[in-house]
Amino acid sequence: MRIGMVSDTHGDVEAWEKAMRLLEDCDWVLHAGDHLYNGAFNPVLSSYHPRRLAELINSCPVPMLHARGNCDSEVDTVALRDPLSPLILARLGELQFLVMHGHTHDEDGLAALAERYRADVLVRGHTHQAGIRRRGSLLVVNPGSISLPAQGYPPTLAVLEEGRLRLLRLDDGSEFAGEDL
Repeated sequence: MRIGMVSDTHGDVEAWEKAMRLLEDCDWVLHAGDHLYNGAFNPVLSSYHPRRLAELINSCPVPMLHARGNCDSEVDTVALRDPLSPLILARLGELQFLVMHGHTHDEDGLAALAERYRADVLVRGHTHQAGIRRRGSLLVVNPGSISLPAQGYPPTLAVLEEGRLRLLRLDDGSEFAGEDL
């Protein structure tokens, strides 16, 4: 099973199209929130087109699960076909995933929720900073932002397949970081 993870797309159509070239053969895509709106504190990119991104997400042939982020409004929930939930709990293959945007809890709070729900993998966004960390048996992944990465990070997404979680650079698909399960 191949599982893709994205977060903080913020209405960026060009970034989404690049991401889908890397994720088109996934069995699932998990989106950790902030889908369409750029946010009041983020720049408006020339590739910002929330209506078109909603159309692309809605027509995505790969099944997707969507966490709701702090920039996801009620209007976004109408524009997107699939529901946005504050918390996603999903068993995909042999692994239990907890997907949340991350703006309502600090890292310890997110980890406590993941432990309570017996998650193997916690997928979170919000910081726009890609990373993979172990917290005991829990694997915490922030796929970063494909649109507006922070603090010098490149645009990234994550892919889990064959027992390896990899952060991939959006521009060329090369591995930015990785961790074996």
